[in-house]
Amino acid sequence: MDPEAIKSAINQTMPFGKYAGRRLFHLPEPYLVWFNKQGFPEGKLGQQLALMYEIKLNGLESVVEPLLNDD
Repeated sequence: MDPEAIKSAINQTMPFGKYAGRRLFHLPEPYLVWFNKQGFPEGKLGQQLALMYEIKLNGLESVVEPLLNDD
C-alpha cells in the first residue's frame, strides 16, 4: 500500500452525514462496518473509507496514527 494514499485517507474529512467534518481516521468503527455492509460510495472517498475499515478491522490505528496532520 502506498504510504501517501494512507496519509491522504486518514486525513480526509468526511464530507456528509452524521460525521461530516471529522477525519476518516476518527470515524467510529461501527459506522465503517455499516458502510461495508451497505456498500461504500463510488470513487476516491469510497476507496478511502474501505481502507479505513480495513485499518480499524485489523487494529492498525496505532501504526498509521503518526501520519495524522496536526491541524
